Amino acid sequence: MFSHDRIWGAIDALAERHQLSPSGLARRAGLDPTSFNKSKRHSADGRERWPSTESIAKVLDATGSTITQFMEFLRPGPVSGALPEGAFPPQTGSIPLLGFAQAGAGGFFDDGGFPAGQGWDVVEFPAAPGAKAGVYALEIQGDSMLPLYRDGDVLIVEPGAQIRRGDRVVVKTAEGEVMAKVLVRQTARSIELLSLNPEHPNRTFELSEVEWIARIIWASQ
Repeated sequence: MFSHDRIWGAIDALAERHQLSPSGLARRAGLDPTSFNKSKRHSADGRERWPSTESIAKVLDATGSTITQFMEFLRPGPVSGALPEGAFPPQTGSIPLLGFAQAGAGGFFDDGGFPAGQGWDVVEFPAAPGAKAGVYALEIQGDSMLPLYRDGDVLIVEPGAQIRRGDRVVVKTAEGEVMAKVLVRQTARSIELLSLNPEHPNRTFELSEVEWIARIIWASQ
């Protein structure tokens, strides 16, 4: 199972699963863009080079994948393009698209955080079968979410989805601020959020200050 070819093939499949090239996957994980290039998989004398466990841990974290999902790619059978159980197969669908900067303005969402009103664009994306109505896309603008999300990346958001500690979420405050964070803790009175960018502060809000919170279910470049 843990052959050289299959380990690298699993990384390629993970990149494909997230619509990334191996270089794009490396960049998203904060690694050197050439880390996963095919030319780096063997030394000059032909010896096999293996990805480090640290590199694998970083790409799992950057893509929101679990080690169980990664192990699915290691199972016998075709390597490239294999999808782990429960993953989203590529099905084309059209969903509403809005820029992050516009999301804080009024009139684009109802009280539950579902798309409403005018001014939305549309985008095609690999849709989850049976995805609930109301799934939409937000386009990252600026560098406040580096290194995980870059300017131009698109986040697919599902309002109303169950959220748990460690989930990546989009939060809109009652004052109109919209942000993508990691949910650290939620109580009956407040939520604690971890910033994706270490240069930006973590945030804590009383639930009365939050208009809505929605889980990020997909991210693509």
